[in-house]
Amino acid sequence: MQKTFPELGLTKEDCIEMSWIESVLYFAGFSRGQPLNVLLDRRPLTPKRFFKAKSDYVNEPIPKAGLEGIWEFFNEEEAEAAVLILSPYGGIMDKISESEIPFPHRAGNLYKIQHLVYWDEEGEDIAKRHINWIRKLYSYMAPFVSKNPRAAYINYRDLDIGTNEKNGRNTSYNEASVWGIKYFKGNFKRLVSVKTKVDPSNFFKNEQSIPSLKPWWNKRGY
Repeated sequence: MQKTFPELGLTKEDCIEMSWIESVLYFAGFSRGQPLNVLLDRRPLTPKRFFKAKSDYVNEPIPKAGLEGIWEFFNEEEAEAAVLILSPYGGIMDKISESEIPFPHRAGNLYKIQHLVYWDEEGEDIAKRHINWIRKLYSYMAPFVSKNPRAAYINYRDLDIGTNEKNGRNTSYNEASVWGIKYFKGNFKRLVSVKTKVDPSNFFKNEQSIPSLKPWWNKRGY
C-alpha cells in the first residue's frame, strides 16, 4: 500500500490482524475482545438495524470518472450508513475451474463488490427511500461490471434479480435462469439436473432456489 498508494499514508498501526472467526465477529458489529460464544445467541441485535444488499463482479478497472460518479451517490442523505466492500480475487481463485464446484466466479474477476445500505428508523417510506438509493447506484454501476450475465454472489441474496412464483407453481427453467445464471453461470444447468434427480417434488425451496424439471404431480415425467 505504501508503494502503490502512498497518498493514503497507511501504516501498520492502521491495520488489524485477526483470525477468520475473529473477522466474523468484526463484520457482525461486535466490539473487539468479545468471546466467540456470542455467535450462539440467535436473538436479533438491539436496536434493530435494517439493510439492503446487492453485488457485482468487476472484470476491468473502473475508470476514474466512474469512481467519481460513485462518490456523488455517497454524498446523498440515504448513503449516511452505506458501504461498498471490494473483495479482491485472483491468486488461487484463478487456478480453480469454474465447473469444479457450483461457485463459478473464478479467473477473470478483479474483485467482487458488495453494495450495502443500512438504516435504523422503522417505516415503509424510510425503507423505500434507502432501497431506491441502492437500486439507483446498482443501475449506475452497470457499465463498469460483468456482463452477459451481470454476475451476482449468492451469499448476498438479492431478490431484485428475480424470484420463484409465490403461488406454489413449479418455476420453469427459463424463469429461474434469470437469477440462477447470475449466481452460478454455466453450472446452473448442472444444478437443475441434480435437483431434478434428488428432489423431483421440489420440497426444498426458497425465493431463489434451483427448480426441478419434473413436476411433483407427474412422477413419470411425461
